[in-house]
Amino acid sequence: MLALTDLPTCPGLFYGSQARDGVLSRMRIPGGILNAQQCWTIADLADQYSTGCLQVTNRANLQIREVNSEIAPEVWNRLQELGIASRRVEVDPIRNIMASPTAGIDRQQLLDTRPLVKAWDDYLQTHSELSELSPKFSIGFDGGESVSIQALRNDILLAAAGRSAKSEIVFRLHLKSETGILIQESQCISVLAALASTYLEYTKNRPRIDGKKPRLRHLLQDWGAESYLERVERNLPFVVQRSPIASSEKSITHHRHLGIHPQRQSGFSYMGIALPLGRLESKQLRNLANLAQKLASGTLRLTPWQNLLISDIPNSQLFEVKQQVADLGLHSSATRLDSCLVACAGSSGCASAATDTQSHALGMVRDLAQKLTIDLPINIHFSGCQKSCAQHQPIDITLVGIQIERGDETIEGYDIYAGRKDLPFGRQIFQAVNAIEMPDAIERMLRVYQRFREPGESFGEFVDRQAIDQLQELLSTENWN
Repeated sequence: MLALTDLPTCPGLFYGSQARDGVLSRMRIPGGILNAQQCWTIADLADQYSTGCLQVTNRANLQIREVNSEIAPEVWNRLQELGIASRRVEVDPIRNIMASPTAGIDRQQLLDTRPLVKAWDDYLQTHSELSELSPKFSIGFDGGESVSIQALRNDILLAAAGRSAKSEIVFRLHLKSETGILIQESQCISVLAALASTYLEYTKNRPRIDGKKPRLRHLLQDWGAESYLERVERNLPFVVQRSPIASSEKSITHHRHLGIHPQRQSGFSYMGIALPLGRLESKQLRNLANLAQKLASGTLRLTPWQNLLISDIPNSQLFEVKQQVADLGLHSSATRLDSCLVACAGSSGCASAATDTQSHALGMVRDLAQKLTIDLPINIHFSGCQKSCAQHQPIDITLVGIQIERGDETIEGYDIYAGRKDLPFGRQIFQAVNAIEMPDAIERMLRVYQRFREPGESFGEFVDRQAIDQLQELLSTENWN
């Protein structure tokens, strides 16, 4: 096992990576599902080897920051026994397998994708040669749930689309976009295996890019999607079906899972709990696991929106669960500014970031909570630089960190964007706003929205229907007293 002084850039559980605030260790949680015993063990691990602070990531991983010493071999063995750690150390850094956090319990789903998640993870664990792929190689399964992951970024996405003539669920294959290829449920793992092995052949003949393994997007740039798929089909024992490309585009929704929702299982509900910036203290994780074990099925589900769910709650226990969640300092409301808040690691954890996004984001919501309330969810994204690691598509409000030169002084600031019209962040509303003045700019935007919106109109919809000069005029002339 690597020493903490010899760390790769892509963190896993066995091999962390060096961040500005210490060593970062990241646990792959396929599909984001944890049982109570796993939660208790992770909480103990965080207490023993770090400051006890955990964080849910935008791939539904769970990571521990500020790891301060090497983890003993017997601890690794215990984690593997519990299914928290990969059975094969070499494949551990490969990105987490993403699925809807409501897989198996969603009333709208076409298929429970949890068996497919497990089957693909088992394939990875038994094919160590795939460790030669970029650790950023990512797979997602969408079973047609109302809590969809289709709009989230994955190298390969299989999205359930309906039933075949033989009553088997059919998936549409997406690479950067939909390919027009339909795959039977029983063919999914074979197709993924062929996609991965063809990608592996490509990497063997491609030099590293800036010292890193080539990603699947590099293959698509070199070969094109059609050429790639033709090579994949040669390695399959069956002929794949093709159909016209569907035009449905799903937008990112950070809040649909929050609150209490009935499950497909009669008499049961799940509760989506907000975790500001995905932060979770070890004692909160331990107590949530206790709560789930006592009043539900003992299961917690992490989400790629950096929140979590307690599933399988008998409806008779909902009031008690909600009260105990509140006692832990948490809530399930989608209409609080900290509910749909996303931020990258920021300058405290990443050398690329120009601003301390985490503290600025939390400071902003604390400040605004004293000044206004919202009645519809608003998604706010803080990015410390142009890379936009935490969120790759425009949402309601995006703040991009910059360094502002003022005389002999350099201060932290943000360019502020809004709406979903223009990639990569939306339309720029404010430029070079001092971090100290940033909450006032966001307050101004929210108050204009609340005053001039149409009934039921989201913030993003409001911004997108305004001409940019009209919007800026509203923002500049509004009376804030």
